[in-house]
Amino acid sequence: MLFNSFHFVVFFPVVVILYFLLAARYRWAILLAASYYFYMCWKPEYVILIVASTLIDYLAGLRMGRLPEKRKRRKYLILSLVSNLGMLFGFKYLNFFSTEVTALLGQFNIFDGELAFDIVLPIAISFYTFQTLSYSIDIFRGDRQPERHLGIFALYVAFFPQLVAGPIERSTRLIPQLRQTNRFDYGRVSDGIKLMLWGFFKKLVIADRIAVFVDHAYSNPGGESGVTLLFATYLFAFQIYCDFSGYSDIAIGAARVLGYDLMVNFRRPYFAQSIGQFWQRWHISLSTWFRDYLYISLGGNRVSKWRWQYNIMIVFLLSGFWHGANWTFLIWGALHGAFLLVSRFTKPYRDKLVAALRFSDDSLVLKLIRIALTFHLVLLAWVFFRAESVGDAMTVLLRIVSINSIDLTADLAAGFNFRNVFIGWFELAISVASLVLLTTVELFQRKDSLRVQLCDRPVWLRWGLCYGLILTIIIFGVSEHAEFIYFQF
Repeated sequence: MLFNSFHFVVFFPVVVILYFLLAARYRWAILLAASYYFYMCWKPEYVILIVASTLIDYLAGLRMGRLPEKRKRRKYLILSLVSNLGMLFGFKYLNFFSTEVTALLGQFNIFDGELAFDIVLPIAISFYTFQTLSYSIDIFRGDRQPERHLGIFALYVAFFPQLVAGPIERSTRLIPQLRQTNRFDYGRVSDGIKLMLWGFFKKLVIADRIAVFVDHAYSNPGGESGVTLLFATYLFAFQIYCDFSGYSDIAIGAARVLGYDLMVNFRRPYFAQSIGQFWQRWHISLSTWFRDYLYISLGGNRVSKWRWQYNIMIVFLLSGFWHGANWTFLIWGALHGAFLLVSRFTKPYRDKLVAALRFSDDSLVLKLIRIALTFHLVLLAWVFFRAESVGDAMTVLLRIVSINSIDLTADLAAGFNFRNVFIGWFELAISVASLVLLTTVELFQRKDSLRVQLCDRPVWLRWGLCYGLILTIIIFGVSEHAEFIYFQF
């Protein structure tokens, strides 16, 4: 079920009404049933994987909870890791590895056949496996006691607002909330709906509108000019941000309506002044997961310089591979790892340069330079993230760096009719105006959320903005019900 569908418009209010009408002790059951139904709307049989993952980690958690010594708990942690990662590998990566191994063997004339598996990727498998793994690891480390209520634990794994594309919640944060009794709170419900509307605006008005151009340009990069591909790459940066952060806003808002607080997943990432800061603001639930459960386990920064570099690259390579079974994602992760390492090693020299130029740390010019540089490094990596293959990504980059004044003049004179990829002036105006509004709102939220800043404003202003946003979504939103980008991960 898509958030941006009529199905969800009916489903969500029904769930909310039933949730607040039922006695508190039955609410977990209605939410669990709703969550499984929500997931089964895509491919019903794949709910078996969620149930299997839930039962394995539930039972492994109970067993670990009875064993005081880590040494004895280890075998149950291994059971959880092997089971969850095994399912993830089988459904998400087996096709990739079988194809690559077949190609490699063919190069040496060892195997001349075709060894490939046609396995459909279960939606959300990367998200709920990481969520259940964090639960098992927390129990193994002694950070929490096992959850004994199977229904509550199953709801933690399958909670529908964040099931498909996050945020990836921690059991120490979400499970206690699932046990609490929530009363209907008008202010909370209103705040949740407003956040959902902002998410729908990002998705329907911005992301889905510019996706038409981006998809067309990247589908055949060899047939497009460098100007077209450069324009499409800039647009993709905002498409993926609005698409993914829009989903997170809707998920967090929907949970808030029901009385639950999900973790913030984005904090103005394109205003980051370094790659390290970017990863403190982008997909926060995933970056902190890798930090807490992989980076620290590898030794973090409490090791030698060379081992620390190794830890950084491993984390970013696996982060890239988490996104998809393709060399493009591995390169994307490797680029971010390399950017971070280069940033750390060049910091003393950059500090000397800043001092020589007599810039203060709070200089607006210096901040803008850092933001622009960080954004364009992220943009470079986005080329590999979006391209269908490494060859396509290299084609995009080569055509962009070969742009000359003649090509630029010719393409601009065509009125944005870039090689049969037409964007009308009206469509362009909507996209630009929407991005300006998005940037303005994010600038306002530098110190606090817009909701908090508006709470003491006149009622007519608050409701006027709310109704204006609804009308904007209805009038300018794209209605094709496109899936969210992160559904494929």
